Amino acid sequence: MRFPMRSLIARFAVAVALPLAAMSFVATNAAPAHAQDMPAGAKQPGDFPRAKLTAGMFVIDAAVAANDADREQGLMYRTTLAPNEGMLFVFNETAVHCFWMKNTLIPLSIAFMRADGTVTDIDEMQAETTNNHCPKNNGVYALEMSKGWFSSKGIKPGMKIQGLPAAQ
Repeated sequence: MRFPMRSLIARFAVAVALPLAAMSFVATNAAPAHAQDMPAGAKQPGDFPRAKLTAGMFVIDAAVAANDADREQGLMYRTTLAPNEGMLFVFNETAVHCFWMKNTLIPLSIAFMRADGTVTDIDEMQAETTNNHCPKNNGVYALEMSKGWFSSKGIKPGMKIQGLPAAQ
């Protein structure tokens, strides 16, 4: 079977163009280049227990990290948080608990709290850094929210977060 040269060239162009267009579509619609895959064994965001907290008139949907493995993972590998979503870290002892942002892809604000929910310290944390963020005061809880969340809501040290689960 013979095809005119023009027909062969057109077929070749289509055969080359379609895979290139598909690769371009995948590249432009894939996850951001800085997003990291969840490592094997890591919890998916929906697998953490949840708590409804309140800070003044604001309701917070918080994933709860109350054991070593969950606290170690925290918000690592996440690329977004809903507007009033965060992560509550619950510790077994009153102490100075420090945080860093290794493998954490979104900038966060953190509030450190005493056992009664009183905010003692608030700090701003840049994504993917290993700087230590330590409170000046001992506490039992830490709450991470999107960067600037506490200041935008007028939440300051001395205020209380309500609805905290009991420390283990």
